[in-house]
Amino acid sequence: MKKIIIFSALLLTIATFAHAQVNSNNASSTAQQTVQLQLSNALEITFTGNNSATGSTVTLPFTTVDHFANGVESSAQQLKVRTNKNFNVTVKANAATFSVTNGSNTTTSTMPVSVLDVKVSANNTGGSIAGNYNNYTDLSTTAANIITNGSYGGNQTFSVMYKATPGFAYPAGTYSIDVVYTATQQ
Repeated sequence: MKKIIIFSALLLTIATFAHAQVNSNNASSTAQQTVQLQLSNALEITFTGNNSATGSTVTLPFTTVDHFANGVESSAQQLKVRTNKNFNVTVKANAATFSVTNGSNTTTSTMPVSVLDVKVSANNTGGSIAGNYNNYTDLSTTAANIITNGSYGGNQTFSVMYKATPGFAYPAGTYSIDVVYTATQQ
C-alpha cells in the first residue's frame, strides 16, 4: 500500500509539473504605442504634359486670312490638381496687353488680353465649370473662377483650350502673354 501511495504521489507530482510546463509555454505580454500623423494642407497644380507648374508654350499660328477673321484654337491643355481638401481654380492673364517680338526686339503691344479666350473642354475634378467657361470666354487680368467645388484627391484633372481672334489691327510679330491658373483650397 505504501508503494501505491508513493506511486500516486509521484504521478501527481509529474502531472502538476507537466501542467506547469504547458502554462509557461502559453505565457503572453502586450505593449501598446500611439502613432500620430500630423498632416498639413497639401495643394499642387501642374500641367500634365510636362508635370510642371509652368506649361509648355502654346503656339497659335495665323497663316491665312480666315485665321485672322475667325480665330485659331489650340489643342486641349490638361492640368492636374492634387490636394487633401476641396478646391477652386481661377484663371487670369498676367498683363493687360500682349508683348510682341519682332526679330530680337520685344516690346509691349497694344493687343489687349481680351483677344485671347479660354474654355474648359474637360472636367474630371468632381467640381463644376464656373460661369460661362464651358464656352470661350475673354481673359482679363482679374482672376475668375473656372472650376468650383473640385473634390480632394491625387489626380483631379481638367483641360482648357484657347482661341485667339486678333482681327486685322495688329502687325506681324510673335505676340505672347502668360495665363495664370491658381488652385485654392476651400
